[in-house]
Amino acid sequence: MICGIVLAAGRSRRMGEPKAMLSAGDETFLQRAIRALQEGGCAYVVVVTGPPDDDTARLIARDAAGMGAEVAVNPAVQSEQADSLRIGLAALPGEAEAAVVAPVDVPDVSGALVRAVIDAFVRTGAPVALPARGGRHGHPVLFARRVFAELMRPELPQGARTVVHAHAAELAEVPVDALPTDLDTPDEYRRWRTARDRSTAPDPESRRA
Repeated sequence: MICGIVLAAGRSRRMGEPKAMLSAGDETFLQRAIRALQEGGCAYVVVVTGPPDDDTARLIARDAAGMGAEVAVNPAVQSEQADSLRIGLAALPGEAEAAVVAPVDVPDVSGALVRAVIDAFVRTGAPVALPARGGRHGHPVLFARRVFAELMRPELPQGARTVVHAHAAELAEVPVDALPTDLDTPDEYRRWRTARDRSTAPDPESRRA
């Protein structure tokens, strides 16, 4: 079984509003992330959110459950992303062969990209599979069960990247035209929305045809 983990427990300080609830057309970033994992082949998806006394965390949990995802709670408000990843891994079923990890603030992760990453893992048996372009790596990242114990260690100076770097010689890289980028600030979000609106706008010439 290939599982998915959506990391959605961040405080969104630089964005100024909850990233999980940002609009991405007719769905939110959270819904987009869950859908990409499900459509990409993840049979079980866990969304890691914040403590239940937080209004946004309750909304995230509600929407996640509405899409058939499980919810795992990170109660530590000031924790790092790696802590949420550990909580997500701990919530996976015992038959999980691998976990595809998608931060909620990377809205261009698609079902097709998730499928390509899973296919690379199935084909190679690599401990880590991920998109690559020009010597750089991006999201989503698939971690095989055999590296779960490494991810659970408290000493991860670079978070999950520590494990990626430790297995640099064994990575299954998926070539892509462009790496999905994470959106951290209102300006980045506005630029993403503008680019998205342009790419989805109807061609005036086609309307005149």
